[in-house]
Amino acid sequence: MGDARRVGVAVDFSPCSRKALRWAVDNLLRKGDHLILVVVRPDGHYESGEMQLWETTGSPLIPLSDFSNSVIMKKYGIMPDVETLDIVTTATKQKEIVALLKIYWGDAREMLCESVDNIPLDSLVIGNRGLGKIKRVLMGSVSNYVVNNAPCPVTVVKSSE
Repeated sequence: MGDARRVGVAVDFSPCSRKALRWAVDNLLRKGDHLILVVVRPDGHYESGEMQLWETTGSPLIPLSDFSNSVIMKKYGIMPDVETLDIVTTATKQKEIVALLKIYWGDAREMLCESVDNIPLDSLVIGNRGLGKIKRVLMGSVSNYVVNNAPCPVTVVKSSE
């Protein structure tokens, strides 16, 4: 990927992750950068060959043309929403960036931190669902964990919900 920066955005195709993606496009990405959408699927026993093959290391980097294809994405068990695809497609044209997708399986906190070293990423943008104090204590905050453990700058974009 040469000298281009690799900016990761954690996405789960929710309104919160779309907000983080928009923030990264509007405020962080510049011409020539690589936008890497990092998706973490729940750990499980998958029958499909592609998922079983990449379960421990994550998928290969998937180009925009492939992650826009519902048939290919169905093999990985994800379905990117139209709005996310529109944000990414528009950004690739307007900002002249390269967009790629990387899928991991397992605990989101650990896999996002692992992605920083594996891809490698220069920075990571993640959404914050805005859990209340009690839910955060019981469930743990993915964004809090990643901020404290990722070996690169992490930007947390707060949800307005």
